[in-house]
Amino acid sequence: MLEFGGEALVLTHDMLVEGVHFLPGQDPADIAWKLVATNMSDLAAKGAEPLAVLLGYSLGQNDARFVAGLKEALDAHEVVLLGGDTVRSPGPQTLGLTAIGRATHRPVPSRGGAKVGDALWITGPVGAAMLGLEAFKAGTGDSLAYRRPKALLGEGMVLAPHVSAMMDVSDGLLLDAARMARASCVTFAIDSPAVPLACPEDRCGEALRWGDDYQLLFTAPPQCVPPISAFRIGEARVANDSPIQLDGARLSEADGLGYQH
Repeated sequence: MLEFGGEALVLTHDMLVEGVHFLPGQDPADIAWKLVATNMSDLAAKGAEPLAVLLGYSLGQNDARFVAGLKEALDAHEVVLLGGDTVRSPGPQTLGLTAIGRATHRPVPSRGGAKVGDALWITGPVGAAMLGLEAFKAGTGDSLAYRRPKALLGEGMVLAPHVSAMMDVSDGLLLDAARMARASCVTFAIDSPAVPLACPEDRCGEALRWGDDYQLLFTAPPQCVPPISAFRIGEARVANDSPIQLDGARLSEADGLGYQH
């Protein structure tokens, strides 16, 4: 966050790497959308209104298709491209985007504000991107959740005045909850049956650890009723040696809670 001229500017930078965040041969228009959306999701977690972006682009196989997808994504999120840089590399294609937003509420939500007794909420189901990737690889079914994730910008702005902590779920619900718990010096007790799923119940364990869903994970005082549809999945307790208790079992990052870079 940067204080500037009476405003609080929120800046974020996210990268995508071929073979890690997207598949070789994937439609460049979808890659452009995902690059923009992942950065917009970071702004959403701060309750910020997006303003503009800067692009770092490694030239690929179909740059015109990427530009078309980029324009579509920028128009959809009502942001402008200020500039950036292009390079050519013999290795995997690597893309970076810096997004600039304006905070709509002070204090700006952070990961570190959860208090003991706060309720833990999530805005929607997890597991959709997992199924989307499987559908994409199979060449059948609905792969949109994986190819073109949705950044919950409106929801983030509405939630910002009410939350004690907030972040987006990009690397897996359990791992991101553990990060929020560590930052807030609490332990989150999560009830897995309360977590909404976009997949069959027998894949709950996978869905809790799979990333790319970009739901908003937030805490609020126990008496708070969120102003948008959300699901209460746990509570913040006094910190112990594990940041997460899942159905009573103590877990840490060493237990494989999500995607580790």
